[in-house]
Amino acid sequence: MNEHAETLDVRRLGRTPYEETLGLQRELVERRIAGDVGDVLLLCEHDPVLTVGRGSEAAAVAETGLPVVEVERGGEATYHGPGQVVAYPILGLPQGRRDLHRYLRDLEEVAIRVLAEFGVAGTRREDLTGVWIGASKVCSIGVAVRRWVTWHGLALNVRTDLASFEGFHPCGLDPSVMTRLADHAELPPGTLLVEVLVIRHLCDVFGLELPPAGPPPSGERIGDSPSAGLPLFPGS
Repeated sequence: MNEHAETLDVRRLGRTPYEETLGLQRELVERRIAGDVGDVLLLCEHDPVLTVGRGSEAAAVAETGLPVVEVERGGEATYHGPGQVVAYPILGLPQGRRDLHRYLRDLEEVAIRVLAEFGVAGTRREDLTGVWIGASKVCSIGVAVRRWVTWHGLALNVRTDLASFEGFHPCGLDPSVMTRLADHAELPPGTLLVEVLVIRHLCDVFGLELPPAGPPPSGERIGDSPSAGLPLFPGS
């Protein structure tokens, strides 16, 4: 164990309404800035919703029939829904990592490493944020930073209904460009394994550690789900 590593508090929220999770992010960002909490990772799926970042306008997706939420992150409109693993790291970036471009590349690296666990080669695209499998996009990334505390994050399509991207231009792209991991690898049921791998590789990329095992003081943590008996990291 690295005695100098920051501890990451992981909260698995399950399927949650987007605005509820957005409110929790905003609260945690303020608490992280104040030093009341350490680094936190929120993992969830969302009820179907379109989010619109600073690079687009809500009017562009108004006719899709889905709820639309305008948010503070960078990027354009994207879809969140069931079958997608969404990760929101609330991290206080230390002096040596206070570079937004590096942070985006680090999040891409997390997703690329997760894909590699399934034998799938994830790649980057020049001038485009996110992760691709061949010519198709599997992971969307949009972030915000306040006083060098991060929020928003990445959305990895695991079993996402790709038809939900039709009717608008996700991240400014043609909807046909979107793909999902289930079309490239055999996966176990649910999204738990993918969530565990996101935790593992986010800790590795950002030099973080999980707290010692034990009952959480409050709220749901990584051991609270019915899958609590599973090892945190495959092979451990």
